[in-house]
Amino acid sequence: MEDNKTNEKRENMSSSKKAGPASGHKRKSRRRRRQQLKRILVAALIVIAVIIIAVVVIQRRTYHKYSVQSSAKNEDVQSAGYVQLGDCVLKYASDGASLLDQKQETVWKQSYEMTNPVADVRDETAVVADKEGTLMYIFKKEAPVGAVETSMPILKARVAKSGVVAAILQDGEKTWIDFYATDGSLIAENQTRIDSPGYPVDLAVSPDGKLIMISYLYVEDGQTTSYVAFYNFGDEGQGEIDNIVAGFTYEGVVVPQVVYLDGNVSAAFRDDGFSIYEGSSVPKEKTKKEIKTDIVSTFYNEKYVGLVFKSGGKDEKYTMTVYDLSGKEKFSRSFNMEYKNIRISDDMIIMNNDSQVSMYSMSGIEKFNGNMDEGVIKDIFKMGSNRYILVSENGIKTIKLK
Repeated sequence: MEDNKTNEKRENMSSSKKAGPASGHKRKSRRRRRQQLKRILVAALIVIAVIIIAVVVIQRRTYHKYSVQSSAKNEDVQSAGYVQLGDCVLKYASDGASLLDQKQETVWKQSYEMTNPVADVRDETAVVADKEGTLMYIFKKEAPVGAVETSMPILKARVAKSGVVAAILQDGEKTWIDFYATDGSLIAENQTRIDSPGYPVDLAVSPDGKLIMISYLYVEDGQTTSYVAFYNFGDEGQGEIDNIVAGFTYEGVVVPQVVYLDGNVSAAFRDDGFSIYEGSSVPKEKTKKEIKTDIVSTFYNEKYVGLVFKSGGKDEKYTMTVYDLSGKEKFSRSFNMEYKNIRISDDMIIMNNDSQVSMYSMSGIEKFNGNMDEGVIKDIFKMGSNRYILVSENGIKTIKLK
């Protein structure tokens, strides 16, 4: 027995001696791997930290100057209008329209004759309508699409991404809501009266062209009332009176503006706040935000709506507040600049008057505020990373902030 135990001890000792160097090598190898992993992890954390810092610096960076990248003098600037069409600018005047790229080169031209042209844009589709006339022209970024002739004077016209157009037409005390295909043919029409459902104040078309949203105004029992109606001229609206699939009444309220934000989401700007609707066939009111302060201006994109109020202060005359589509405030900023235009262009809030431009990010950070010595400013559009197209009395220029 003792001999067996002695033999086992010797074997174990022998095994330990044989395994000793190999085991030590494995431990050293594991330590090296752990150290390598630690170095890789530290390096990765440093890279992530640098990226985060760079992003924060870029987001919070403000600009005070600009440089002109390219320019083109245009003698028709004073009498023409300009709207952003994709990454280009659509110029429209009484004698025709043309598309200008970021180098101010003409992509295409289309001649027509209008007295008072006005434009509406949805993504890369536009309509130019002769207000109080009977001609409309539909455009795609790629090329002009075609003309639409109406039977009565045009009050307002709105275009869908697909190219279909809805218009409010004047017929004495009556008005008509007409819906046109891209080839100019009439898809549907509906007559309205001041007493029923009211006077059409504004209209919008869903991007897919399936729904038309209209704000009506009427007086009942001495009280001003607004009615926001959604028309569906597809299968869902066939069994409904006048193809109205949804309607919302706001007593004692004026709704001067309705817009489609994106896809199935639309908004009505009331004089006491705003409403957000959702639905591809039968829209429902998802948000009703009430505001007690007088609203001066509105602006929006597919994710947010913005309102400008009078502050009443000497140093800060206005307050700008941006809300998400649930009505939650994203940020609020006060400012003193007297402005004539305000919009969201490529996720940048841009304000301008005749000589000054102010820009804010969608986080409320002021990115630029200063004068631009380019003559009277008509408009400015963001065209990419830190690049803008400036339209002034001296022509059209592509500028870069610095």
